[in-house]
Amino acid sequence: MTVLWSTEDFTIELGTAAGAPVTIRSLRPAAGPARPPETAAEPEGPERTPPLVEVQALGHGRFPGSHRYTCTVLGSRLRYTGHELVGADLHVSQTDPVTGLTAVSVLSPSRRALRAWTVLHAGDAPVRVQAVTSLVLGTFTADTESPVDDFDVLWGDNDWVAESRWHRAPLREVGLPAMDPAVHHHMNRARMAVTTRSSWSTGERLPTGVLARRSGGYGLAFQIEHNGAWHWEVGEDRTGASLALLGPTDAEHQWSLDLAPGESFTSVPAAVTVVAPQGDPVDAALAALTTHRRDLVARTGTARLDAPLPVVFNDYMNTLMGDPTAAKILPLAEAAARAGADYYCIDAGWYDDDAGGWWDSVGEWEPSASRFPDGLAAVLDRIRELGMTPGIWLEPEVVGVRSPLAQTLPEDAFFQRGGARIVEHGRHQLDLRHPAVTAHLDAVVDRLVGMGVGFFKLDYNIMPGPGTDTGGLAPGAGLLEHCRAYLAWLDRVLARHPGLLIENCASGGMRADYATLSRLHLQSTSAQQDPLLYPPIAAATPASILPEQAGHWGYAQPEMSTEESAFTLVAGITGRLYLSGHLSRMDDHQLGLVNTAVAAHRALLPHVQTAEPAWPLGLEHRGPWQAFALHTDEAAVLTAWRLPGAPPDLRVPLPALRGKDIHIEQVFPAPDTPGTGAWTATWDGDALHLAADAPAPTARVLRLTWTGPGATSKEQQ
Repeated sequence: MTVLWSTEDFTIELGTAAGAPVTIRSLRPAAGPARPPETAAEPEGPERTPPLVEVQALGHGRFPGSHRYTCTVLGSRLRYTGHELVGADLHVSQTDPVTGLTAVSVLSPSRRALRAWTVLHAGDAPVRVQAVTSLVLGTFTADTESPVDDFDVLWGDNDWVAESRWHRAPLREVGLPAMDPAVHHHMNRARMAVTTRSSWSTGERLPTGVLARRSGGYGLAFQIEHNGAWHWEVGEDRTGASLALLGPTDAEHQWSLDLAPGESFTSVPAAVTVVAPQGDPVDAALAALTTHRRDLVARTGTARLDAPLPVVFNDYMNTLMGDPTAAKILPLAEAAARAGADYYCIDAGWYDDDAGGWWDSVGEWEPSASRFPDGLAAVLDRIRELGMTPGIWLEPEVVGVRSPLAQTLPEDAFFQRGGARIVEHGRHQLDLRHPAVTAHLDAVVDRLVGMGVGFFKLDYNIMPGPGTDTGGLAPGAGLLEHCRAYLAWLDRVLARHPGLLIENCASGGMRADYATLSRLHLQSTSAQQDPLLYPPIAAATPASILPEQAGHWGYAQPEMSTEESAFTLVAGITGRLYLSGHLSRMDDHQLGLVNTAVAAHRALLPHVQTAEPAWPLGLEHRGPWQAFALHTDEAAVLTAWRLPGAPPDLRVPLPALRGKDIHIEQVFPAPDTPGTGAWTATWDGDALHLAADAPAPTARVLRLTWTGPGATSKEQQ
């Protein structure tokens, strides 16, 4: 039997043959209106797509043996037992006749994407699960009738101050070597695998990827929506290939779980989208994933991205660097207000009475008396008098080894291995499953909100390894439960304080996943202090983070030239402008440039909140010119950086605007800004030609609008 289901965005075909596990045979862009599931006859011919669910379980293993998470014996034994529509979601049930284990795949429509997760229910026999997929797809080769040889894969490396480094390569070159399964009597056992470990969900790699047919016309983009460890891989099957999306696993993350009879487990969510555009499909697939992220955020109702988005000044980056005092904050706050900031966030160090030795004594979060002689409340009051909302930095999940809390909280309130507390970088990791931990953190948050704090920057600067075995769990299982408890704690905080805004930060962008970002308002994109190294990060960030959530530092300084200051501010204009810098030491011209940047950012925010990103030089491009664009039906905004060593000219192909009568406006800095050189932008009907008569580093934000068909050359200097 075949189950056919049409959502607003996709036409989905599920195979439910009597002697085989359920598969997704086809996942295509919708060819008609949405329709409820209906059944049809089984097609003739061999099955060409892999099982929808794979379960690696102790005592059952894989066949043939490999490192892959497909070809599991238990997964191959699953048999269809039914399907039902629950609200908008399709639940597809299968059971293993040997163990009695039931796997329910939940397929949940989102705007331009399909979310999926797996719910396992133990039968009469216990099962030790070592891995379970949230989704397995082989439709990228089946729907296109294209072999593995025709596909490229795109993935992103993500390290501290080196975020969003994308790569593109043929699948044959990155893990799927060609072989002859007929000669060897076995399928290809190789894989292209991407993994992030521990609690930095984006601390090594991004949970986002793309499979694109090299000749164009088809693209598949996906993301794993989990704030801890995850894994994805691509493998080649006897016919076609498979993409497997998982949360933590035994081999990679020390995760396993004993399911006793009657117990259940739910895997982490993943989302996938497919597109069939003209030309290269990477931009189109990531644009569809952008729409899904907006839908996901809107459904949580906590990130407030539909409200006016405030400009935040934070006093850390290249400014106070964790050494705030009332005497330093007050002039900065006055200057930030003059520059147009809506919020002022006091960063790390506000609790430090230990002459800078606070790193390993944090945890109580009490204001320093020496830093604030008249009290922290007086500083918060002054920030409000200046028309800004006060914010404050907090790292809720850690307690320093010298903190009194390290002795007063219960032993099982901390991550442990073998009865010993885990220590990383002078800190203990709190376990948010413990009620004493959440009670302490709730009291801290409620006390600070009661003092007038309306914004928290939540940081997270350690990785506790595989996890905690408290409660007899495998370490990875303890970590997974903590990660879910952290999200539940955030939900309760935001429900209790509905006007509160929260920034997500983990040493910059080390936990920038959409389990977290579906709830929170702003994401720090990097802790990069060198403005010359920020443009590649800012240009690539919209592939994995909504532009309206991407907090790019703009830390203009009084010693910078006008061009240099503009260069440091440009990234935030078309993302979220996250201000810092010694504004109180600037003259009127310098502070005026910052004010102009804030105004330009505010004017573009309605565009940023609805636009789709595109990378005219290629998402994987890393060179002395950097550029990315944000498109709507009415306009395109291009951000371009010229770094030292770049030629003065650049051709920027913009195929989406081909044939349009383009008008070009230089948004920031304004063309007549004293101290800036001239940029020339000319449209030839197919591409934008940029010429920068200004010494590098230099950058501009350009807005392109059109009135109708036809291509005429227009220039803006």
